[in-house]
Amino acid sequence: MIRQGPLQRFRSHGDRPAGWWAFIVHRISGVALALFLPVHFWALGRALEGEAALEGFLRWTGNPAVKVAEWGLVVLLAAHLTGGLRVLALEFLPWRNWQKSLAAVAAGVSLLVAVFFLLAVR
Repeated sequence: MIRQGPLQRFRSHGDRPAGWWAFIVHRISGVALALFLPVHFWALGRALEGEAALEGFLRWTGNPAVKVAEWGLVVLLAAHLTGGLRVLALEFLPWRNWQKSLAAVAAGVSLLVAVFFLLAVR
C-alpha cells in the first residue's frame, strides 16, 4: 500500500473537496498574515521615531497601491477568521454532511467583509 500524506488524502477523498480548499485558504492566509507582521511592526515603529516620520508614513498610505494592499489584508483577515471558525466547528461539533456548506458560508462571509471594506475605502 502506498502511503499518502495529509494533502493527498484530502485531495483524493471525492466527497470533501470543499473542505480541502477551505484548509488551503486558511493555511495560506495564516502564512501571509504572519509575513505581514514585520511590516506592521515597522509601521508602528514609525510613530516612535517622531511626528515627522509618522506623518510621512501616513501620507504614503494614501497611495492607491497601498489601498489595494489594505483591501487584500482585510480579505486575508476575513478568510483566516472564517476558516478558524470552521476549524472550531470541526473540533467541537459532530461531523455532518453540512460541513461543505459551512465552508461555502465561510468563503461567502469573507468575500462580503472584503466588499464592505472595499466600498468604504475612499
